[in-house]
Amino acid sequence: MPARSHVVAEPASSRSLFDKCRTYTVPDDLRAAGLFTFFRTIESGQDPVVTMGGREMIMLGSNNYLGLTSHPKIKERAIEAIRKYGAGCAGSRLLNGTLDIHVELEERLAVFMKKPACVTFSTGFLVNLGVLSSLAGKGDAIYLDRQDHACIYDGARLAVGAEVKKFKHNDPADLRRLLALNGDRSGRILVVDGVFSMEGDIAPLPEYDRICDDYDMAFMVDDAHGIGVLGKHGRGTAEHFGLEHKVDLIMGTFSKSLATVGGFVVGEPDVIKFIKHRARALMFTAAPPPASVAAVLAALDIIESEPERRDRLWENTRFMMTSLRAMGFDCGNSATPVIPIVVGSDELAFKMAKRLDDEGVFVNAVVSPGSPPGRALIRTSYMATHTRAHLTRALEAFHKVGREMGLVS
Repeated sequence: MPARSHVVAEPASSRSLFDKCRTYTVPDDLRAAGLFTFFRTIESGQDPVVTMGGREMIMLGSNNYLGLTSHPKIKERAIEAIRKYGAGCAGSRLLNGTLDIHVELEERLAVFMKKPACVTFSTGFLVNLGVLSSLAGKGDAIYLDRQDHACIYDGARLAVGAEVKKFKHNDPADLRRLLALNGDRSGRILVVDGVFSMEGDIAPLPEYDRICDDYDMAFMVDDAHGIGVLGKHGRGTAEHFGLEHKVDLIMGTFSKSLATVGGFVVGEPDVIKFIKHRARALMFTAAPPPASVAAVLAALDIIESEPERRDRLWENTRFMMTSLRAMGFDCGNSATPVIPIVVGSDELAFKMAKRLDDEGVFVNAVVSPGSPPGRALIRTSYMATHTRAHLTRALEAFHKVGREMGLVS
């Protein structure tokens, strides 16, 4: 019997919907210019040194702030959960997908974050989609910083009938101006990143808290990059400012300091109950897998028992911030382990990222719309587990490439 052909037939029509796909050449153009630095394949864990194409690279492009993704205790807990529960939950939280380990984690996160209630989602992105689209609707208004994360904007767009108002980045005065112009609404919510993920600057939460009091406005902080990093106990930006009791909703992800994938939001019990029963991004997607849930439980134990990890993270951050600025790099207003190198043009960002890749340093080029037009940057981020030798080697590469690019003298 002849072998069956694996040749796929050409489509019967051109499918005009796909025309824009066939003419989209940006990735191909970057590859042709030798500047494509996306979707790089890593052959090892997200450690301070990673392997790519058989080469060792200093990893300065990861959100593994506390260095926990490869921690033995976390891997052991994840493996134990797989042995007990299997690889997945085979359904949504609303129906058959809630395990006792989900409930345990939500209770643990509520205690850790000093809030009365918590619900977990399968990703941090889904948290913001679910929370905003379920809470806000016709007659309500959502106020967003212009540099809020994409998932905040996507969640606001899904809030059918709600008005979305954008104010200047980290500018409480502009927020007040918008509120004065917008008149009375049946409901208002302010949503800001605690730590902005591209430039590492911190939102001025005390000023926003006063504005929320003045306008009876709900206050939500996306603290994906703050939890585990800021605050005496690692509870994030609200703890950093002493405002844990004032911020109504705090969301976080598991994919940064908490070592795995998933997300959560904490707040008042009635609000969390409403989100659990109305957020489509929770109700109609599969529950977080047992291994991820167990990994977060282990990560919380380590965060609480090893505060020295956070101390090491900040030692590394101060060393790199001081060194990069001393070389003459523009590091913006960063005050966290996310340190940008502002270069200006998209092309220069791609070129610098590629040259640093050649020198054995993994960084991320951030271009528009990820950064404002004309403010392209190299995003670097640091871990508690980076050694001084790792960082010194990276600084040598930054200085060499920075001189080639005319960014430092």
